Amino acid sequence: MSRRAPLYVILAVIIAGLPLACNAYWTDVCVMIGLYALLSLSLNVMLGQAGIFNMGHAAFFAVGAYATAILNTQCQWPIFLTMLPAGAAAGLFALAVARPIIHLRGDYLLIVTIGIVEIVRIALINDIFGLTGGANGIFGISRPVFFGFRIVKGPQFYYLVWGMVGVSLLLFYGLWRSRFGRALNYIKEDDVAAEGCGVNVTGYKLAAFTLGAVWAGVAGTVYAAKMLTIAPESFNFMESVILFAVVILSGGSQVGVLVSVFLFIGLPELLREFSEARMLIFGLAMMIMMIWRPQGLLPPLPRRYATPPGRAGAPS
Repeated sequence: MSRRAPLYVILAVIIAGLPLACNAYWTDVCVMIGLYALLSLSLNVMLGQAGIFNMGHAAFFAVGAYATAILNTQCQWPIFLTMLPAGAAAGLFALAVARPIIHLRGDYLLIVTIGIVEIVRIALINDIFGLTGGANGIFGISRPVFFGFRIVKGPQFYYLVWGMVGVSLLLFYGLWRSRFGRALNYIKEDDVAAEGCGVNVTGYKLAAFTLGAVWAGVAGTVYAAKMLTIAPESFNFMESVILFAVVILSGGSQVGVLVSVFLFIGLPELLREFSEARMLIFGLAMMIMMIWRPQGLLPPLPRRYATPPGRAGAPS
C-alpha cells in the first residue's frame, strides 16, 4: 500500500462532503477549483511527467469550449455528446501546432506556446469563420442533461466536475504506471539519454501533448455548460500562467496538483476579506512555499521495479 494512502482517503472524504458544509457561493468556488484541477491534471501529463514547457494550455481549453458552444447552439447537440468532438478538436489542434515545434526545448518551447495562446485568443476575437461571435463570444449554451436529469444547481455541477476529476486521477495514475508513463519520465530526466536507449522522444512528446490537450478540451465542455456563455477573455494568457504555476508548485504528482489547485484558487478567496492586501499575502505565501519546498509540494514517489528472481541479496 502507498505511504500516501491515508492522505488520499482524507482528501476524498473532504471533497465528497464539501457541498454539505458550504453555501452556494463556496460551492461555486469549489466547482471552479474542480475545473482548474481538470486542466492542471491535463497539463501535468505534458509538464509534470514529460517536462514539456507548455504555457499555452488555455488555447486547448478554448478550442474545446468553443467546439461545444458551436455544436450546442448552432447544431443543437446535447452537451454530453459534444465532449468527444470537443476533445478531438483540441487534440487535433494540439497535434497540428506541436509537430513543428516539439523539437524545441526549455525556454524556446515556452515562448512559442505563449504565442499559440495569443494567436487563438485574437482569432476568437476576430470571429474566425463567423462562428465564434467575436469579442462578445457565444451565448445561449444549454445545461447538460444526464439520463433525463437536468444539471442546474451548484451541488449538481460540483459532483459532475469532481466526478470527472476522479476519473482523470484514475486514468492518469494508470498512465503514470504504464510503459508510456515510464517513457515520459525518462524523457523528462534526460531526453538525449532516453533517445539513446531507443525511446522515440518525438513520438512520446507528441502523444503527451495531444493527450493533455484532449483532456483540456473536455474540461472546456464542462466550463461552457457551467457558464452558459463564453468569450475570448476567459482564455487569456494569465489562465495559462496559473495552470503552469499550479503544476510547478505541485511537484508533478496528482495529489500535489489537487493540493496546489486548492492553494492557488481557494486561498485567494479565503483571503478576500483582506481586500487589496490579499494578493500580497498570497504571493508571499507562494514564495515561502517554493523556498521551503523547491521540489514541489508532493513530488511523485520513486518508482519501484520488480527484482529478477534468484538475485542474491536483492530486497524483496
